[in-house]
Amino acid sequence: MKTLSLDKRQLCDIQGRLFELALKNGYDCPIFIETFMNSKAAAALDDIYDRLQWAGEEYILEELNDEVNGLKKAGTVYPVEIMYWTGYLYRYWHYYTNESSREIYKIADAQTMNDCWLGFHTLDIEMAIDDLKEISRQKGD
Repeated sequence: MKTLSLDKRQLCDIQGRLFELALKNGYDCPIFIETFMNSKAAAALDDIYDRLQWAGEEYILEELNDEVNGLKKAGTVYPVEIMYWTGYLYRYWHYYTNESSREIYKIADAQTMNDCWLGFHTLDIEMAIDDLKEISRQKGD
């Protein structure tokens, strides 16, 4: 397991809190996750350096809401623990594999993350990512 720098760990936490904030604001969780992971905002967080990386979760959520002309309210709700874990893991995944948020979402979508949380959230984060990639490979075979 490689150790992430403090700034990268902080970005993982910010993205986890962003996903929690989406839940708190009443957004449909799977639609929010899909929208975010395929957004310019997520691509900005994937970049080596972008001002959005240090804006905080409230500002990132506003940027995303503006980008998509309004996020969908109501609908499916995930528990707060799943939302935080999903956001954190997706950002860590980017640093671990250098895959883009868009690529990561194709491998493990919102439903996969929701379904796998119970068995995976206690695993070492890199093991969880490797297992999610393996599940995707098996589905593709």
